[in-house]
Amino acid sequence: MEAQQNGIQHAAGDIEAEQRARVFEFLWWMKKQGYSDASITSRGEILRRLLRLGANLLDPESVKRVIASQRNWSPGRKANVVYAYDLFVKWAGLSWDPPKVRVPEKLPWIPLEREIDDLIAGCSRHVALALQIMKETGARAGEVFNLKWRDIDFESRTLRITPEKGGKPRIFKMSHKLINMLNQIPREDERVLGHYSSLNSMRRVFERQRRRIAHKLGNPRLLGISFHTIRHWKATMEYYKTKDILHVMQILGHRNIQNTLKYTQLAKFREEDEFICKVAKNTEEIQELIEKGFEYVCERDGLLFFRKRK
Repeated sequence: MEAQQNGIQHAAGDIEAEQRARVFEFLWWMKKQGYSDASITSRGEILRRLLRLGANLLDPESVKRVIASQRNWSPGRKANVVYAYDLFVKWAGLSWDPPKVRVPEKLPWIPLEREIDDLIAGCSRHVALALQIMKETGARAGEVFNLKWRDIDFESRTLRITPEKGGKPRIFKMSHKLINMLNQIPREDERVLGHYSSLNSMRRVFERQRRRIAHKLGNPRLLGISFHTIRHWKATMEYYKTKDILHVMQILGHRNIQNTLKYTQLAKFREEDEFICKVAKNTEEIQELIEKGFEYVCERDGLLFFRKRK
């Protein structure tokens, strides 16, 4: 009896090892096909997660049973798993009838600017730099992670974003604050954020620091701010200031304006924002306020009035 059980365990182990090998082959195929590192990493994590949950990747019905039994998974997460496994099925020459997952369309949550600034001020210098770049450019996390020193021109104070996910390349003017943060980073790698070996490792460090800062400041809203949240914030603020949807589309690198239109709706709810008001009396004070993100409002009695959203 014991020998039989050992035989079953060995057989199960052989099956799992075979499937893990197939996952590796699949991910290598994705690499050769030119998929981004982010896509390869996320699909690998999903497939290995299915294996840990007891799914047989070579049996689509087994995978469907595992997906259906995950009551704590949101519709969005289930949809991502179905999407990832669907490509594996096609690669492996299998066929399946994908489960139907309806993902309710939601508008992204937009934090306050001071909450993003709180995170930037409280994070380590590498994470803070990544957050500041995201805040000023609205770039995706992967685009920021892959940013190279040659993409930065300190002479013209510009930063070039190389797109991912079929987006368009962009160029941005850098603030003095961002330039100062860049100058504090040692140039030991061709990537600006070469301190991190992967985007996931940088994200994990950020999440740990975010929890600490949220607890220290007593603001649980900070826990809702992810890398992508800052992209949503940038797009919403740009439309709020300019009311130019094509401008926002260009900043985000979108090729389809339908992906940009949601920010017109989000911006409507910023009309009641509260502002910090400042007065400048000379050139130095004007420069300082502009560098801190204040915008000019009007002049009265020889004084210049500026404001910035809280």
